[in-house]
Amino acid sequence: MSALPAAPDKPRVVQAMFDRIAPRYDLLNRILTFRMDVGWRKAAVAALDLPAGARVLDLACGTGDLCRTLAAGVDAPLVRADAFDLPFETGAFDGVTCGFALRNFAALPPVFDECARVLRPGGRVAFLDVGEPNGPFARAVHGAWFRHVVPFVGGLLSDRDAYAYLPASTAYLPSATALLGLVTSAGLVSVEHRTLGLGAAQLVTGTRA
Repeated sequence: MSALPAAPDKPRVVQAMFDRIAPRYDLLNRILTFRMDVGWRKAAVAALDLPAGARVLDLACGTGDLCRTLAAGVDAPLVRADAFDLPFETGAFDGVTCGFALRNFAALPPVFDECARVLRPGGRVAFLDVGEPNGPFARAVHGAWFRHVVPFVGGLLSDRDAYAYLPASTAYLPSATALLGLVTSAGLVSVEHRTLGLGAAQLVTGTRA
């Protein structure tokens, strides 16, 4: 993939890309993060701080990796829908999660608006995505790994273009400050940002007002 897709083409391009890499996507996540991604997903679920039996929507669930962490063995229905117009009633969920997919949407404000709409008052969100370390040494090591090793290994075991897109797609993500502002503008309060894995991942949480 020579360039990042523009917004009108992005849903189609990203869908086709993930269709190609889905069979080995979870395996490569484990390899390329040294299994840290498992802990990151657990941290996202824990950050929801919801009681057992809560109803949670996992947006852009992909292979269902985060769903399995949420469900702890309980089957959950899969629904294919437009994140800009979710087919659920207002206040239908106790929580909303999204794992490593924010940068794949054509735009973030309508997604956050819909997440807020389908949450009950007091419901929680946990948005997990890639990040970038702050320190110069950690940033350099992370950059070399993410932008060179990830596409190389991904190319050997799966699809090189897709694994070149994944690190490049961080350009779609706003800064932490801007991201918090977008989530707050959607009607969420107590919005917080934390880093995981020395900054390799980031987690944004908030509560429906």
